[in-house]
Amino acid sequence: MRYRIQLWETDEGWAVSCPDLHGCHSQGDSREEALDNIADAIRLWLEVEAEENGIKSVETVEIAL
Repeated sequence: MRYRIQLWETDEGWAVSCPDLHGCHSQGDSREEALDNIADAIRLWLEVEAEENGIKSVETVEIAL
C-alpha cells in the first residue's frame, strides 16, 4: 500500500506524519532519516491495529502481473 505523508523541516531536523493513520508520527535529523523512521512507524502502527482487531498476522507482498 502507499500512504501519503507530510514532512516539515524545523531548526531541530525533520518531522513527519502520516495523515491517513491517526497518531502515526516520527522525526529525523535528516529528511532521509525521517522517511526511514516513518516507514517503521507505519509498519508498527499497522501491526498494533491488526493485533487490536484480532488479526493474527500481516504480510506485505509485491506481485507483478
